[in-house]
Amino acid sequence: MKPWNQVTIIGVGLIGGSLGLALKKAGLARTVVGVGHRQTSLDEARQCGAADRTTLDAADGIRQSDLVVLATPVGRFESALRAVAPALAPAAVVIDVGSTKAAVVPAMESLMPDGCAFVGCHPIAGSELRGIAHARADLFDGALCVVTPTDRTPHHALDRVVQTWARLGMTVRLLGPDEHDRLLAEASHLPHVVAAALVRAVGAGAESLAGPGWADTTRVASGDAALWRDILMSNATEVADAIDKFQGVLGEFASALRRGDAARIESLLAEAKARRDQRVRHKPV
Repeated sequence: MKPWNQVTIIGVGLIGGSLGLALKKAGLARTVVGVGHRQTSLDEARQCGAADRTTLDAADGIRQSDLVVLATPVGRFESALRAVAPALAPAAVVIDVGSTKAAVVPAMESLMPDGCAFVGCHPIAGSELRGIAHARADLFDGALCVVTPTDRTPHHALDRVVQTWARLGMTVRLLGPDEHDRLLAEASHLPHVVAAALVRAVGAGAESLAGPGWADTTRVASGDAALWRDILMSNATEVADAIDKFQGVLGEFASALRRGDAARIESLLAEAKARRDQRVRHKPV
């Protein structure tokens, strides 16, 4: 595929900065423009090669760009796009890299000028770390990217976006926005809630005895609270349903323990081990 002439990334943190580095490394963007609200972060993005040019003015940053990436927290997408939409180049493609889609995609589509296209995207990559200091060009290698087209998504824009993620080393899967949010509520959003709840459930006395297993299990609880607030609230119903399902699974353990049913406990643990081992064994590397 031919490279994008100019890509503007609004929000050059971990994901946005890594995307800038990856696009440049793969030769998929002739110019990358970074947009942010802190000059120090923009300076760092330019110094590490994540952006060729940076600006605090989003409308100026997106002019003449054929690809615009929304890489801010989910809660800022609408205000960011509303501010720059009038300045979008004719036939520009806008994508996001957010973790929720059911509310985001229709809101973004409604703001697109005639001739421009929005394609919802969720590269499932990253960590609990945040900021341009942790960006790296190989962040997307071997990871999954979910793309969420609708009946309003032009085929040419969808094809080019899918090819871009694939060229960055990602496996691309197409899902509808609603299905994306239902599945991600269980696979991504619930684990974050569970990790946070586990941290809160451990008493001060027990905390001093916590070992590597506790640290591994609760790692994602170190994610940015405001960012995750936006994610959870934008998928609130599906996440609440996933929590209810999880409480049912916990109830099975509690019931078996109270009955003294060692065989059932072993069965539950063995089933979990088998499912996790299979998933980890077949995870792309």
